[in-house]
Amino acid sequence: MGLGALPGDPLMNLVQPRIVVTGIGALSPVGLTNRETFDGLIAGRSGIGPITQFNASRLPSRIAGEVKQFQPTDHMDPKMARRIGRYAQFSIAASTEAMRAAGLNLEQQDRSRIATVVASAIADFPFLETQMMQLFTKGPGKTNPFSVPRVSTSMASGNIALQYGLTGPGFSVSSACATGSHALASAWMMLRLGFADVALAGGAESAITESYLESFCALRALSTRNDEPERASRPFDRGRDGFVMAEGAAVLVLETLEHARKRSAPILAELSGIGMSCDAYHITAAHPDGLGAVQAMQQALQTAGLKPEDIDYINAHGTGTDVNDPIETRAIKTTFGERAYSIPVSSIKSMIGHSIGAGGALEAATCVNIINHGIIPPTINLEDPDPACDLDYVPNQARKAEVCRVMSNSFAFGGQNCVLIFERFVE
Repeated sequence: MGLGALPGDPLMNLVQPRIVVTGIGALSPVGLTNRETFDGLIAGRSGIGPITQFNASRLPSRIAGEVKQFQPTDHMDPKMARRIGRYAQFSIAASTEAMRAAGLNLEQQDRSRIATVVASAIADFPFLETQMMQLFTKGPGKTNPFSVPRVSTSMASGNIALQYGLTGPGFSVSSACATGSHALASAWMMLRLGFADVALAGGAESAITESYLESFCALRALSTRNDEPERASRPFDRGRDGFVMAEGAAVLVLETLEHARKRSAPILAELSGIGMSCDAYHITAAHPDGLGAVQAMQQALQTAGLKPEDIDYINAHGTGTDVNDPIETRAIKTTFGERAYSIPVSSIKSMIGHSIGAGGALEAATCVNIINHGIIPPTINLEDPDPACDLDYVPNQARKAEVCRVMSNSFAFGGQNCVLIFERFVE
């Protein structure tokens, strides 16, 4: 019921507010709204295809999960659209949808009590790439004056605040692939400590560029299944050969329960627990025994006041890399014991790829949707399971299920881990 306290919390003797989700906005390679995205996931539809944003013919990996048919001027005026990066445009679109879904009328709210914690791991890397080329080919004096704010990871939150006049706490966090989840965890802590009544929290990313993908190719982290892109992202499958780069965004409206009740807001779920840790093991590889992941999962259960047997579903980090999938499987087994074999686990990255800083936020949105719709998205392309990955990964077809409590895992480069627990709201 979300009544637990953080380990070592000096306020643990106080009754802290419950934090609920009242709205969701999302856009992804399978949809331009939260509903379209979830419908695409439930249908098991892949959003992976050949890269269209630049000529990728020189790269070993020439596929990605691109957001299709996005029109920024549907969500902001043309002047603002020109001045901000695609990832920041995504964040405004997702925030607008989330506030509308939450019925959040800003004219009736104290905007100094609304926080913005919408994060990006990479920010406007495409713009940085073009400006570097401008500098190298034309020399100094030709750099765009908006370069500094456009490449700052804090400007997703900053531009949302500017768009809507939100003067509560506003900042970003950046923890590679755990960024979106850490943003939600940060907002949760702020709301519990009374810094705000409402928070727009999540992640946005758009970094499908030649140099960025080439860097991951150098790490041999990306799938090179270019001839069959829809089958390229294969978490937990023996034939997996890396993750697929993607873009997208998701923003959740989080509120204290008291504030949500006062305005008769729709309550979609409760964010009841968070867990955070660092492997402190390697700059890219996870600890081989998943010790940091275990610590984060156990902490999330503790802060939610739950036991391992209470969890009905786990949304896996599930990238489809050779090393990380078995480690996550091992960590789940360590955390849940024999119970691990009866918990459905799936990875939506099999359909939409890995959107880095937006990944955890899109997965959090998916978890809330699962609770409300009673159906679990599949892990597609799971045709030949890796013997080291022997849990119930909901292969290839969505599954109807009564789901009340879900865990969402995000494990990043540098061993930066964040785990969230969402529950069906109960008075």
